Amino acid sequence: MTYNPDPLRYNSMMYRRCGKSGIQLPAISLGLWHNFGHVDEYRNSRSIVLRAFDMGITHFDLANNYGPPPGSAEENFGRMMKNDLKPWRDEMIISTKAGYLMWPGPYGEFGSKKYLVSSLDQSLKRMGLDYVDIFYSHRPDPDTPLEETMSALDLIVRQGKALYAGISNYPADLTLKASEILRKLGTPCLIHQPKYNMFNRWVEGGLLDVLGSEGIGLIPFSPLAQGLLTDRYLQGIPADSRAAKPHGFLHEESIPVFLPKIIRLNGIAQGRGQSLAQMAIVWLLKDQRVTSILVGASSAAQLENNVAALDNMAFSADELAEIEKVLNS
Repeated sequence: MTYNPDPLRYNSMMYRRCGKSGIQLPAISLGLWHNFGHVDEYRNSRSIVLRAFDMGITHFDLANNYGPPPGSAEENFGRMMKNDLKPWRDEMIISTKAGYLMWPGPYGEFGSKKYLVSSLDQSLKRMGLDYVDIFYSHRPDPDTPLEETMSALDLIVRQGKALYAGISNYPADLTLKASEILRKLGTPCLIHQPKYNMFNRWVEGGLLDVLGSEGIGLIPFSPLAQGLLTDRYLQGIPADSRAAKPHGFLHEESIPVFLPKIIRLNGIAQGRGQSLAQMAIVWLLKDQRVTSILVGASSAAQLENNVAALDNMAFSADELAEIEKVLNS
């Protein structure tokens, strides 16, 4: 069936300026880290992406190694671009990254110019695109000079293979240095993508201040702490949940540790007329330095639920104080 986007898609989504740039991103963006690989049902993946666009989500975030297998999320997204979304390419912000292991040998990971340029060429082929809007260095490389990694991003932008440069998982000190290098090269850093949520607040220890002073946008990933900040585990560990799986970043033994806080936070969310997941999303957006929240989704309905968080973004002083009390307990 031919896809035609909702003509009212821009009426309800909120857009926020990305740092000091000319780009605005939707308050909620879609990440394709999970549920979009060849191991997943393509029909479901497609329904999530198209529903996202229908709701005004214009930003789709990928990486070379997303899948599994690595590369397959880009391939599937490229199929959607070709068959469904190509006429609306200029209304979309598409990003990808390189930094983690992608192929064997000394040039298959980290931050050398060889790896970054080669990886993006491969990503563009998989997605069938002439360029991406944002290309990220996915993680710092302890063995490659920062100048080389940043000059590779500058080169990629000057080649027209990406419009903007970004970094991900960089600590505050390296973020400042990277920003200074890119500014001197003439390709300012647009955006930083770190892990940030109620249970992981490391960015508040300096990175947020650097991003604010440098005029760099912030787009947190894992805003729901891999599902901890939802009502998923209130009644135990479901057999089909991430915590029940032998692989992944969330382990079964983590649930009892966080459960008392999850229960209390869920009570606060209910008092606001929100799900815990919705409250966790808008809690991040209370800081104006945060441009957009990168959410994943296993279904279109789940994505709709996340977007509905934007219906109630205001926090009272008492609510914020109670949340801090829970998080610091």
